[in-house]
Amino acid sequence: MKRILPILLALACLLPARAQTPLRIAAAADLLPVLPPLLVQFQKKTGIHAEATYKASAMLTTQILNGAPFDVFLAADTGYPQRLLDAGAADSTSPSGVAPVIYAKGALVLWTRNDSGLPPPSLALLRDPRLQRLAIANPDRAPYGKAAVAALQKAGLYESLKPRLVIAEDIAQTAQFVDSGNAQAGLISMTSALTPRLQADGRFFVIPRDLYPPLNQGAVIVRRSTQQAAARRFVDFLLSPHVQSELAAAGLAPRP
Repeated sequence: MKRILPILLALACLLPARAQTPLRIAAAADLLPVLPPLLVQFQKKTGIHAEATYKASAMLTTQILNGAPFDVFLAADTGYPQRLLDAGAADSTSPSGVAPVIYAKGALVLWTRNDSGLPPPSLALLRDPRLQRLAIANPDRAPYGKAAVAALQKAGLYESLKPRLVIAEDIAQTAQFVDSGNAQAGLISMTSALTPRLQADGRFFVIPRDLYPPLNQGAVIVRRSTQQAAARRFVDFLLSPHVQSELAAAGLAPRP
């Protein structure tokens, strides 16, 4: 046994160190085209590995309230983070002293495939009887879906288009529906419209911002997180000038 013990200790030294628990980020679906390269940058800058789960903001809110082990919540609005704050499930202390922290501002666009056979996307297209299937995100779960309904209502088009709406689970799925041809057009996020695939496959029209409430996207730190310091570093990283400029290039205006 005395001879075996040193061998076992030597072998133990050769085993890889136990991996650090990654920083877990609950991210709104509009961030799917944007966040992955930023997480790589964050790890290079800080040594902190972060992983994101992308879903509709309402679904992520429910999961966090039910105990899902997230550290940071990046929503597509400020309403869902506020629900967590009101429930005591998020940290009301933020790097800026205000919570939720607004990290960016989203934009809604009308997108069509180049081969759709429809006129170029515009508000006039929404009145065109040839438009029979318009994809939007679920307004009960996704802030972009709520914004889409608000824009259609303010433009006086919601009632006529309601029977023709194709409802997606979240804004990422909305883009998939219209890109795959399951819908002829879609009210999607600018972040999706600016991806190389959708830029190659189609064209978009920016919905006037006065047709829907601002999509101020909010972040909070989950109160039960065991990685509070790392979570704060990530929020600081998002608010840094360099990252803000990258978000803007990807379709998210700098925070107001």
